[in-house]
Amino acid sequence: MVFKNDPKLEQAAQFPADMIRLLRTDAMHPDFTALVRLLDAELAERDGDDHSFYAAFNKSDHLRHVVIGYHQNVPVACGAFRPYDQDSVEVKRMYTMVARRGQRFAGSILAELELWAGELGYSRCVLETGKNQPEAIALYNRQGYTLISNYGPYVGVANSVCFEKRLKAGLL
Repeated sequence: MVFKNDPKLEQAAQFPADMIRLLRTDAMHPDFTALVRLLDAELAERDGDDHSFYAAFNKSDHLRHVVIGYHQNVPVACGAFRPYDQDSVEVKRMYTMVARRGQRFAGSILAELELWAGELGYSRCVLETGKNQPEAIALYNRQGYTLISNYGPYVGVANSVCFEKRLKAGLL
């Protein structure tokens, strides 16, 4: 169960000790910046020569809607969103520490981001990931995202895969 948080305040949803605790915050949180450094290092390796192109669209400093996941008080996963258009948000900076992958932390982060976006009145999430990230593609498929045509800066980019998910009306 996730407790609804006041998006104006930095609050945490509590889970049993063997699960994850979620914190809503912004991009200035030091745990988020530490996880993003790990994400950027991994993406630089996976994306190779394409990394500088993608890095231009992955600036984190102005993100106001960030979720950090903690396991036993250690930050292990993160994600964020930013407004994309009047009805949609774009999911950004999804990352789970390598040692914690496969434990559903990313799914919890994504679900909290969707909940928060719905609370703010958005009805759709969009996102882009790379073909070199099969774990991310599997996650988005499991979480109910559907493949869409590449949007914005990713139109015509062969390595990009874009998804969307309509948020449930009851979240508004």
